[in-house]
Amino acid sequence: MRLCLVEDDQTIGEAVRSGFRSYGFMVDWVEDGDAAEHALGTNDYWAVLLDLGLPGKSGLEVLSWMRGRGNDTPVIILSARDAVQDRIAGLDCGADDYLPKPFDLDELAARLRAVRRRREGRASVLRRYGQVVFDPARQVVTYRGKPVNLRGRELAFLAALLEEPGKVLSRDQLIDRVYGWDVEIESNAVEFHVHALRRKLSPDAIRNIRGVGYFLADEPAD
Repeated sequence: MRLCLVEDDQTIGEAVRSGFRSYGFMVDWVEDGDAAEHALGTNDYWAVLLDLGLPGKSGLEVLSWMRGRGNDTPVIILSARDAVQDRIAGLDCGADDYLPKPFDLDELAARLRAVRRRREGRASVLRRYGQVVFDPARQVVTYRGKPVNLRGRELAFLAALLEEPGKVLSRDQLIDRVYGWDVEIESNAVEFHVHALRRKLSPDAIRNIRGVGYFLADEPAD
């Protein structure tokens, strides 16, 4: 799950980027409004974490630009401006949530998951497809009712496939959703992690269409 963090405070940026890796998120961090528009115009994100007081274009200008282009990626505003009118302005501009600084990383992660559930029309925290159940809050996966021990990147690949279960994702799409900008990627990374997931789940849990990509199979119950 790939996030775009738009934040000019170095301490906050480093804390979010490093802390959110433990939640299974990859974070692309930019520090001003122009860089944010470039990132959002060239990449697909699971959600955006947006500061308001940015160098150059403000966070509200970036948000207005996003919504004006039809970009409906969920946005949570993170701001030291905590007056009611500031929150109203952010939400009316198109934000999905507003969290004043300072904030707790666990609460921010929970708000992100809640925003995505609302957008997807889901009440349950759990993501289910076929025989796979993923609890993003606890980072726990079960397959056919039994817990599966997945490493960080394996979990990220499975979460990417669960974002749109059954849909075929190309190698480039999987890389885009799983890896951040600051990660060096091996040429066989996708194949390596798909092989590991098949070994830990089942050979038929993840299927591929040669030359197109991979998808999570809707396996029936035994």
